[in-house]
Amino acid sequence: MKFPPLFAAWRQALRLGYGARALRGDISAGLTVGIIAIPLAMALAIAVGVAPQHGLYTVLIAAPLIALTGGSRFNVSGPTAAFVVILLPITQQFGLGGLLLCTMLAGLILITLGLLRAGRLIAFIPYPVTLGFTAGIGIVIATLQIKDLFGLMLLEQPQHYVEQVALLVRSLPGARLGDTLVAAICLAILIIWPRWVPKVPGHLVALTVGALVGLALESSGLPVATLGERFSYTLDGVSHPGIPPFLPDFAWPWLLPGPDGQPLQLNYDLFHQLLAPAFAIAMLGAIESLLCAVVADGMTGSNHEPNGELIGQGLGNLIAPLFGGITATAAIARSATNVRAGAFSPLAAIIHAGVVLVAILWLAPLFSYLPMAALAALLVIVAWNMSEAPHVLHVLRIAPRSDVLVLLTCLVLTVLFDMVLAVGVGLLLAAGLFIKRMSELTDTTVLSRDQRKLLQDMPEHVATYAIRGPLFFGAAEKALGALRRFNPEVKVVIVDVSAVPMLDMTALAALENVLVDYRKLGVTLILSGSNARVRLKLRRAGIHRLEGRLLYVRDLSQAREKAMRLLQPDALTAPA
Repeated sequence: MKFPPLFAAWRQALRLGYGARALRGDISAGLTVGIIAIPLAMALAIAVGVAPQHGLYTVLIAAPLIALTGGSRFNVSGPTAAFVVILLPITQQFGLGGLLLCTMLAGLILITLGLLRAGRLIAFIPYPVTLGFTAGIGIVIATLQIKDLFGLMLLEQPQHYVEQVALLVRSLPGARLGDTLVAAICLAILIIWPRWVPKVPGHLVALTVGALVGLALESSGLPVATLGERFSYTLDGVSHPGIPPFLPDFAWPWLLPGPDGQPLQLNYDLFHQLLAPAFAIAMLGAIESLLCAVVADGMTGSNHEPNGELIGQGLGNLIAPLFGGITATAAIARSATNVRAGAFSPLAAIIHAGVVLVAILWLAPLFSYLPMAALAALLVIVAWNMSEAPHVLHVLRIAPRSDVLVLLTCLVLTVLFDMVLAVGVGLLLAAGLFIKRMSELTDTTVLSRDQRKLLQDMPEHVATYAIRGPLFFGAAEKALGALRRFNPEVKVVIVDVSAVPMLDMTALAALENVLVDYRKLGVTLILSGSNARVRLKLRRAGIHRLEGRLLYVRDLSQAREKAMRLLQPDALTAPA
C-alpha cells in the first residue's frame, strides 16, 4: 500500500518558491486569523460544555500540528461550530475526560481513513445531505445561545431539542435586562460593522463594546454575567476568575474528571460507548476539513492532498487532547480569511497559533470581563452563517423534489435527534432515490428504426429487444423480466445490449434465470454488441456461449445471420 504523503502542503509551498513576499503574507494572515480565533475558540469551548481555555489549547496544539503534517496549504484548524451538536452530549454524559478520550479515538479513525486513502470518497456524500445537516447544526447552535443571550437561569439542561425549547420558553419571563441589552448591542455591531469597515474584524469591536457596556451596566446596578463569573481556575490552592494565564500540562484524558467529577474508569464498556460518537466526530471532521480545502483551492488555484490532510487532522486530534485540547478541524471561515489576508504556506496557521499563545500568557486576565451574552451573540452570527439560510431557501425552490426531501430530512433529524442519525438516514435516502432514478434510465424496448431495418423480413419465430442503461440490482429484474414476454411460437430472441455499460451480480443471476426458462422452452438467446467489460463479467460468471442456446455476436447483421441459420428446419428439429 502506498503511504499517503505527509507534509504535502509544505512541499508544495517550497516547490512554488518561498521568499520574503510569501513570508510577509504568512505573517499578516497569521496575525489576522489569530485575532479572530481567540474569542471564537473560547465561545465554542463554552458551547460544548467545557471551560473556555480548552478551546484556546486546541488552537495552540492542534492547529500547528495539523499545519505541519497536513495536505492543505491554507487550511486553518481549531474548534468549529459544526461539532457543537456532537460534543455537547458527550461532555454531558462522559465529562471532560470522556470528551478528550473520544477526540483521541476520532483522531485514530482519521489517521486510518488517510492510510486507507479514503480522502476522495468524501466527495461522494450528496450535497443535500451536507447542506441539510449543516443548516440543522446552525439552528441547534443558535437555540443553545438563547440562555446566555437573555441571561436565563436554567436549573436543568435537557438533552432533546423539543424539551430544550420548551424549557427556554418557560424561562423567558426571567430574562435579565443587562444581558439582553449587551446581546442586542453586540448583535447589531456584528451585523452592521462588516458592511462599514470590512477590514477590521467586527467581532473584536462587538466584544470590546460589549465588555465596556457590561461594565457600565454593572456599575449602574444591572447585573451582567461574565466569563470570570462563570469560569475559574485554581492556582496554589487559590481560586481565580477566568482562564489560567499559563500553558496547559500534559495529562492522560482518563485521569481527568468524568461526569461525576471522578477520573474515568478505562474498560471495554467505556470504549464501546465512545466508539459511535468518535466515528461521527471523525466523519464530520473529514467532511469539514476536505470541504474547507476544496474551498481554499477554488480561491487560490492550488491543489490539496486529501489523504495527507486526513492524517494531519488525525494527528492533531490525537495529540491535542493530551494537553487539554478538544476536537479540531479545518474552519472554512478562518481558512477563507487566511487566504484573503495573503497566506502562502502553512506557516500562517502556525503563526495564528502563536497569537493565541501570546493571548493566553498576557491577556488572560482581561478575558474575565467578557460578557457571556456577547460571546453568545458571536455564536448566533456563526450559526447564521453556517446555516446558509438564504442558500437553503434557494435550493428548496429550484432543486428536484427528491433532493429537497433529502435536505429537509437531514435538517429535521439533526435538529430533533442528532447529526449521526441525520447523515445516516440522509445517505440511505439519497442512495435509494439515486437507485430509483438510475433504474428509470434502464429499460427494455423495441429496436430503433435503423435497427429494425437490419432485421427486416425476420420470421415471426424471432423476437427482438434492446436493453439500454446499466443492469444493476435496482433495474435488472425489470429489464430482463421483459425478455419473458413473447409469443409462444418464438424460437429465437435477439437482444441488443450495445447500450449496456455494466452489469452486477443481480443482473447475472437474473440472466441465468432467463436462460433456464429459455432452455425449457427451447428458445435460443442471441446477445448483440456487448462490450468487453460485459463479456468479461459474463465469462467469469460461467455464462458461456452454448451453440443452440446462447450466442454472442458483434452486431445485428451477424445476429440476423445466426437467427436465420437457427431457424432452418434441421436446426429447429435438432435435439436440445
